[in-house]
Amino acid sequence: MPPPRLNHPNLRNESTTKDKTGTLDVPLKFLDQDYQELQKSCITNKMRFVDDKFPPDSSSIDPQKKLKMDLGQIKWLRPSNIVSDPQLIVQGASRFDYSQGSYLGNCWFLASVGALTFQKDIMDQIMPADQSFAKDYAGIFHFRFWRFGKWIDVVIDDKLPTIKGKLIFVHSKTSNEFWPALLEKAYAKVCGSYADMHAGCVSEALLDFTGGIHVYFKLKQTSTDLWSLMDRAAKAKALMGCSTSRGDTSANTVLPNGIVQGHAYTVTGVFKVTSQGEPVKLVRVLNPWGKGEWSGAWSDKSLLWNNVSESDQSNCRSSAIDGEFWMSMEDFTENFRDIDICCLSPDFLNSSSKYSWTSTCYYGSWDAGTTAGGRPSNKETFWTNPQFRIRIEVLDEECASGQCPENILVSLMQKHENRYRSLVSNYSIGFSVFAIPPEMKDEKFPAKFFYNKRPVEASEKFTQARHVMKLFKLEPGEYLIVPSTLNPNECAKFMLSIFLKSGSLKRN
Repeated sequence: MPPPRLNHPNLRNESTTKDKTGTLDVPLKFLDQDYQELQKSCITNKMRFVDDKFPPDSSSIDPQKKLKMDLGQIKWLRPSNIVSDPQLIVQGASRFDYSQGSYLGNCWFLASVGALTFQKDIMDQIMPADQSFAKDYAGIFHFRFWRFGKWIDVVIDDKLPTIKGKLIFVHSKTSNEFWPALLEKAYAKVCGSYADMHAGCVSEALLDFTGGIHVYFKLKQTSTDLWSLMDRAAKAKALMGCSTSRGDTSANTVLPNGIVQGHAYTVTGVFKVTSQGEPVKLVRVLNPWGKGEWSGAWSDKSLLWNNVSESDQSNCRSSAIDGEFWMSMEDFTENFRDIDICCLSPDFLNSSSKYSWTSTCYYGSWDAGTTAGGRPSNKETFWTNPQFRIRIEVLDEECASGQCPENILVSLMQKHENRYRSLVSNYSIGFSVFAIPPEMKDEKFPAKFFYNKRPVEASEKFTQARHVMKLFKLEPGEYLIVPSTLNPNECAKFMLSIFLKSGSLKRN
């Protein structure tokens, strides 16, 4: 996605702007609420903040009545009314701090939180340090998320939904620690309500936590050496999550081997051990439930650990019942459907540091009758979609033949103006890439250009999702990228991000 805030020597942003609004330094005020002003007002008036934009009532939990909860049982309590000594963080934020609540299917969000806890710098961006239950406490907190190219600052009060004094959604295993519950509440506010967080993709939260570069792989349908890529990603401090396929029903069925169907997990590590003289590539995975583990090869009780060195056992093996487990890369590929990786820089894609990346982000829209032409088969209207021209440069041999021969990453995200996430109806979106003959001038390409021309690359398929991406290789030359919805006259805003190993970009 858009270039990261941190300057990186090998990443050049060609879409720079003098306007710093929406950056981490100057985030947008979500719903026009100013944390500093609200906190100051509360301290001056000796009162605790109550958020009228996300009130402590049923409208913030389940306005569409989808969760089938008895909302009458719920009492909103501040942490000081739950425990005597509330703390935001106790002895550092950890992936083992929290467990998912039983009422809400937001494992996709919590799997992303698990990845987040490994990266203190990113955690500090999301949860600013100027807040606690001690100094200047006024019942108000704030968190920052990246949303569609802009960072936003989200203000909340600290009233949390409880039943019989117990938190009903995410809760910390340490009773007086409240960062997980407050982070979840802030994200629920962005989504519209707690119920609006029900069901989702790991990539959505990973992007909202980082504003980073996102890649996605179907584990059984890629020729990429994924373990090596995951190893480089882990060393580059990337956030990683994975998901299992659904079973015959939408229920989270626990299989005999301990894996949960239709569930999101965090990838928390990769490691190579030597067993009986042979190298074994392992992947460490965390269940956001905080329990429920893989019981096969290389699990906590597996006898295979007896075949590795004491040093490797000490580094990896754990008998704790905490939802985290190791498995071989082969078993990982067999039992999980896909993996999402989100990093502040694309450098992890290739082990060589001798090439640079160029990044550009465009904001556009599909407007009925003018720029919403639908997919390529709509011959008369497809050409009206926005068009983006790129040039792929010749790379030196080392760069072109590295561990990642792909030289372009295209990412497309759609945006709809609806406060409630569950009411957003994403269109099926995708993009097509066409080779441009050398004689073609720098102009908008008419309908006849596309009549008998097939794309040289395209997104996997038109997908009804917030975001689609593809990492691929193009030969040197000029190309046209055309983002579109499936059908003509489907209206939405979009953000197109393009990362190139080498090249230049300009819009037609």
